[in-house]
Amino acid sequence: MPASYSRLLGVIGKPNTGKSTFFSAATLATAEIANYPFTTIKPNRGVGYVRTLCVHPEFKVQDNPNNSLCLDGVRLVPVELIDVAGLVPGAWEGRGLGNQFLDEIRRADALVHIVDASGGTDCEGKVCKPGEHDPLEDVRFLEKEITMWMASILKKDWVKVARTAETEKKGIYGPLEERLSGLGIKRSHIFEAVRKENLNPDKPAGWSDDDFMRFVDTLRRISKPMLIVANKIDLPTAEANVERLKKLDYTVIPASCEAELGLRRAAERKLIEYRPGDGDFKIAQPEKLQPAQIKALDAIREKILVKYGSTGVQEAINTAYFKLLNMITVYPVEDVEHLSNHNGKVLPDAYLIPQGTTAHQFAYIIHTELGESFLYAVNARHKTRIGEDAVLKDKDVISIVSTKRRA
Repeated sequence: MPASYSRLLGVIGKPNTGKSTFFSAATLATAEIANYPFTTIKPNRGVGYVRTLCVHPEFKVQDNPNNSLCLDGVRLVPVELIDVAGLVPGAWEGRGLGNQFLDEIRRADALVHIVDASGGTDCEGKVCKPGEHDPLEDVRFLEKEITMWMASILKKDWVKVARTAETEKKGIYGPLEERLSGLGIKRSHIFEAVRKENLNPDKPAGWSDDDFMRFVDTLRRISKPMLIVANKIDLPTAEANVERLKKLDYTVIPASCEAELGLRRAAERKLIEYRPGDGDFKIAQPEKLQPAQIKALDAIREKILVKYGSTGVQEAINTAYFKLLNMITVYPVEDVEHLSNHNGKVLPDAYLIPQGTTAHQFAYIIHTELGESFLYAVNARHKTRIGEDAVLKDKDVISIVSTKRRA
């Protein structure tokens, strides 16, 4: 029973920006989950967590999480992350690990771009003096790489696609959807890009080269939404660059991936009490820490947590799923009185689903058979029956009633 609704987050960036550190910190599990949500995890894939407040305190019950974790009222819902191969300029032409990078990009639904905000790595990812490189260039070149990659795929048979759309008088949406389905691009993405650029979908053969490139660039932004993690904020040259990055048309999150990894490792060893995304930590076993370790922890608190509120890693994951991908959390139960499943476990599962999902669609997400035999749903919070077209809200607790069973 998956906790997420097949949404994959791609972690991208050039070498030496902290991309691998972000991935390691984000996927460092704090505890095991009974019902592991992903059956196969490849070497460059891992499980991170979306953090949300659990509903069990509101209902005054003790929950028994199954497909997720609950730490002191904070529910951590598993999500799948992919560590995309490092990129360099010219990746779309096959330079470096370009082919591997772009193959992994096509599978991602949203992107987290790790940028060295200190300006201490050049355009190739080689270490340089902090402040020598402009991190805004990294954003621009990444945009270009993905846009040119998409354009190169479409350009191969654009004339044929455009003419077919006009000859069959079906518009450009169907032909483009078929051509781009392997990139995770949907008809809704294409429709929105055409609308935003004010192009005629019935006359694509009349689009100019400039029209075509504007369309592809807008399609990139819509189909592969991205946020920027401004990493290495503890370095002196980073703060001014963070403010410059915030002027771009992206959500920018100041971060210290190294600090987050250190905190999670210390928590894993039970040296400190820390939940991913917390704004502080508590030293649990001071006698087991060396003076240098305590000094390092104090530095993380003062330079990062106090100043920025968190290390930024968990905030980036949450923002990607809740803002870029517009997901909500819903809890399915069978027994609305006890908020339990058929085994008596209370609030065992938390699902991440797209905003706008209806009760009937949610039944299909849980299990195809449940969707096919759907009768109605019950909102456990209000004890009210809702129909198949009722749109679910964040933190709803829902029981699905079907001809087969409740869920």
